Amino acid sequence: MTARDLALGVDVGGTNTDAVILDGTGAVLAHTKRPTTDDVTGGIRASIADVLAAIGPERMRVSRVMLGTTHATNAIVQRRALDRVAMIRLGAPAATEFPPLTGWPQDLADMVLAGAAMVGGGHMVDGTPISPLDRDGIRRFVDEVGDFDAIAVAGIFSPSSPEQELEVAEMLRNHLGQDTRVFLSQDIGPTGLLERENATVLNAALYSVALAVTDALVTVVAEEGLEAQTFFAQNDGTLMSLDYAAQYPVLTIGSGPANSIRGAAYLSGHDNAIVVDVGGTTSDLGVVVGGFPRESTMPREIGGVRTNFRMPDVLSVGIGGGTIVDVATGRVGPESVGYRIDRDALLFGGTIPTLTDAAAMLTSPVAGRRLPALPAATTAALKDALGAVADRLDAAVERLSLGRADIPLVVVGGGGFLVPDRLPSAGEVLRPDHGGVANAVGAAISLAGGRADQMAPMGERESAIEQASEAAIAKAIQAGADPLEVSVVEVLETHVPYTAQPTVNVSVKAAGPLARLTAGVASG
Repeated sequence: MTARDLALGVDVGGTNTDAVILDGTGAVLAHTKRPTTDDVTGGIRASIADVLAAIGPERMRVSRVMLGTTHATNAIVQRRALDRVAMIRLGAPAATEFPPLTGWPQDLADMVLAGAAMVGGGHMVDGTPISPLDRDGIRRFVDEVGDFDAIAVAGIFSPSSPEQELEVAEMLRNHLGQDTRVFLSQDIGPTGLLERENATVLNAALYSVALAVTDALVTVVAEEGLEAQTFFAQNDGTLMSLDYAAQYPVLTIGSGPANSIRGAAYLSGHDNAIVVDVGGTTSDLGVVVGGFPRESTMPREIGGVRTNFRMPDVLSVGIGGGTIVDVATGRVGPESVGYRIDRDALLFGGTIPTLTDAAAMLTSPVAGRRLPALPAATTAALKDALGAVADRLDAAVERLSLGRADIPLVVVGGGGFLVPDRLPSAGEVLRPDHGGVANAVGAAISLAGGRADQMAPMGERESAIEQASEAAIAKAIQAGADPLEVSVVEVLETHVPYTAQPTVNVSVKAAGPLARLTAGVASG
């Protein structure tokens, strides 16, 4: 019987769509880099076709296809194809000073919000109800709000007291129909009402966008005749099934950097390092700790909206292969020729000096290409640009290293040739094989994961850890992990200030290998 031990990873970036195939030992059998297309599907189709063609008849051994994509992020930033959301906040009268979507860009709020209601409900930090749940008010709101595609529900301290949100979801489906799309904030983010509420509304608004991408992936896999499970990469460097991704699309927003960090750690053999992924427009730097991306402790803005769901701690610098060098002023970036580099850069017969052209004076970043004779001013500007690149990257590494100068720096991405072989703030500079497609490798090797938070008095700490662990494991299994092999991989405890008694917030992450393919299964 033919072994079904191959994994196909795809990562869709702003410039390129990368794909790789790994065998059961983790070795790279095939890889490709294709231009990202406007409809996203075209780039996915072309990259998957490339790597499958490279392995020929072995294609039937592919049992899993994993995708990381910036599609959800782009939909928010570009204000495109977003659903209309009715927002219900549980917390009146304690939380009416700042209404839902406070601080949102007005154009995005107008596009997304069908209406909002602040009704009685919610909990204090110790679990005491703020006020009785206003069931009649909720029913009146959804009957009068008008047309909407989905409902988002956010209760004060619902991650640690989830009962009201769950009751509201059941009540809404009984009232409006079981197919009503209801999204609960307890499933999206930790405590912090406004940021968690924002993330929940974005998640609800992204449902149709996510469904289009998941359908596109299933279509391409079917076109290629693959009998394979399909998965999406999420923000923390783990995977989720397509059904889970369609329900929680906001969890894919940071998947690109997370994939690169995971892939770089895997390819270099270093589970603790700083990673720099140099693309066509930016260099994204992150930290890998124990094989997973270090997460940001600060709220993050997505398309102008402040959120608090888990994201990799990534620092982006305007340095990439397509970054434009202004000869007249000496300025380096932040403008980039992006995917037009093969037409616009000097190395390709174009007229715009870029950092790839600067690197071409010292090395050969593109096989078979040489710079034409350049004016003295252009040559001087390109040389100075390389010095500016080194200084900026060194400053970025220093910010992430927290004062340590011995941490390895793993260089990946198609523009990795821009990183010097030595930086004062970094330890050894590593350039692993296949680093140009580290993001796709990160998608292919990922585990399925889930996370849960629980708040409790310090005296009930052990019970809180146990409850959060059970919930995180359940979410990991829902995301596609093998129930027999999933386990807790991280427990974070944070003391909660301004409480009547010592209180701790517990955040637990669980992960495990993907459940094995069963006969006849074609999607996750």
